[in-house]
Amino acid sequence: MRTVDLSPLYRSFIGFDHLASLMDAAANTDKQPSFPPYNIEALDQDRYQITMAVAGFSDNELSIESENNTLKVSGIKANKDEKKERKFIHQGIAERNFERKFQLGDHVKVLGADLANGLLTIELKREIPEALKPRKIEIGQGRLLEDS
Repeated sequence: MRTVDLSPLYRSFIGFDHLASLMDAAANTDKQPSFPPYNIEALDQDRYQITMAVAGFSDNELSIESENNTLKVSGIKANKDEKKERKFIHQGIAERNFERKFQLGDHVKVLGADLANGLLTIELKREIPEALKPRKIEIGQGRLLEDS
């Protein structure tokens, strides 16, 4: 795997050092857990949806937290002791605890979540504040010079 040296950028860009840590985290995919499987969909220009396969988990065993552009989804099975009494011939449904983190872009908000048929669906939307949206500046007809 090739590594990218971002040190030349630090000389001319100020305040973008967090991009290097994001790129390093994305490059280290071997450390990312593969459970549970998930999809990320773009529903619209500013709407997204994450769907996670969480078979065997109930809504009170799942936790969703959003803080500082990070979305953390975790699942903790409550009945660990009952599982020991069961004798599986084949166990294909993983009922293990998990934690999965997603980096959210600026101004991406979590609208809500739903659990149906073993699929956890999380709705996201990018809401850019009015102060940051582009605005059109009207060109006057020399009125500014007359008023002074």
